[in-house]
Amino acid sequence: MTAPNVLLITADHWAASMMGCAGHSAIMTPTLDHLARTGTRFTNCYSTCPVCIPARRSLMTGTFPRTHGDRVYTDRLPMPNVTTLAQSFRDAGYQAYAVGKLHVYPQRNRIGFDDVILSEEARYNFGVTDDYEIWLGENGYLGKEYAHGMSNNQYYTRPWHLPEDAHQTTWATSQMIKMIKRKDPTRPAFYYLSYVHPHPPLVPLQAYWDMYDGVDIPAAPMGDWLDADAAMLKRYRRDAAPYSPQDIKRAKRAFFALCTHIDHQIRLLIGTLREEGLLNDTIIAFTADHGDTLFDHGLTAKRTFYRNATNVPLILTGRPLGAYAGMTDNRVACLEDIMTTLLNACGIASPASAEGRDLLKGERRDMLYGEVCEGVVATRMVTDGQYKLIYYPYGNVLQLFDLRKDPDETHNLAATAEVQTVVNRLTAFLIANLYGGDEQWVENGKLAGVVDSAPMDPVIDYGLNNQRGGHWPAPKAG
Repeated sequence: MTAPNVLLITADHWAASMMGCAGHSAIMTPTLDHLARTGTRFTNCYSTCPVCIPARRSLMTGTFPRTHGDRVYTDRLPMPNVTTLAQSFRDAGYQAYAVGKLHVYPQRNRIGFDDVILSEEARYNFGVTDDYEIWLGENGYLGKEYAHGMSNNQYYTRPWHLPEDAHQTTWATSQMIKMIKRKDPTRPAFYYLSYVHPHPPLVPLQAYWDMYDGVDIPAAPMGDWLDADAAMLKRYRRDAAPYSPQDIKRAKRAFFALCTHIDHQIRLLIGTLREEGLLNDTIIAFTADHGDTLFDHGLTAKRTFYRNATNVPLILTGRPLGAYAGMTDNRVACLEDIMTTLLNACGIASPASAEGRDLLKGERRDMLYGEVCEGVVATRMVTDGQYKLIYYPYGNVLQLFDLRKDPDETHNLAATAEVQTVVNRLTAFLIANLYGGDEQWVENGKLAGVVDSAPMDPVIDYGLNNQRGGHWPAPKAG
């Protein structure tokens, strides 16, 4: 049997709920819905550290934050000294190519790929002009990629300002199509396409903005726990406070438009594989580094363990996985599982450093631990698939949600007498996984947390949350 090719596609900020096949009433994802019908959709896949760099380290190394060393967002931390997903494929004779966002340091580190066509959101402060910026310069758009004026970390929006082929989603797809067409016919290939959207800036093509005209976008859920005395919640909810109801409505429309653009571009990839005679021998996987709360519970972005920040899509499909077609799998999974699963599906042993499970072999885990950030905004999580426990040490706040009865996590059951056995079981697992100074939150075997004595100083954001500027001449800092 010929070794299968693999196409791994990731998006940035895409929650598992944001697909038609997941029951979303507004978003248009016909391609992903079709892939889910022809493969397996894992409904309980988690980003165990829902912020860009740690999540991508987990995906590319198959290791948890405790092993790969980042649970915060450390943008100058070199990759850990372990065998990566790309290197594992290359060691097995594969050619391995990546297009899009890697988010590693140093930026031109190929992390095991033969080559990387890079798109890094104009981080000039690291001294690299990425390939997308080079392409823009060569095609008459030098320094204009952020002339739309929208920030990478805010939720204001306007339509894309350059021609369609200059949009990062379209550009990344075209670059991957070229990669596929240049395949060495004597060797199998591992392709990794990493889209930068729907991560802000929220700048969809006008055609996709128009597609959502008149679409009824559901209101954000709001929990009955919004007054919880957690320092993290106070600080992160403040970030969402400036947005008006109109801003929120427009942000969701733009966000969904960016998703649909990606969904349609995936069709071109499948068409290219078919026309190159590769489709029948290719495994296709779709996931995201993390999601986006997108104003659920008055919050934006990631760095939390609420549903739309931490639960990410995972679809595995393709003729080589035909035995798994049409399945929905509710086991607890995580980004760390993808490396082991894809390698084993290709008959390749995963390296000893990999910590994930093989999802195609039916392996199960009883509980999953998640962690993000340190200090006042530290948050920890445990889930067994039905229940999710979220812990905020600053304020010593516990939340428990029954995900089957309350998927939007609107009712905190932590103080409910009927579920104290569940609380105790999940809390014991959380305590057993604390490390790196987190042990100080425990007294006499119980969570005691930290008194939040740090004043919440007013935030004066003079930089519009890392707003980019004009990029010609090249800026001194990113």
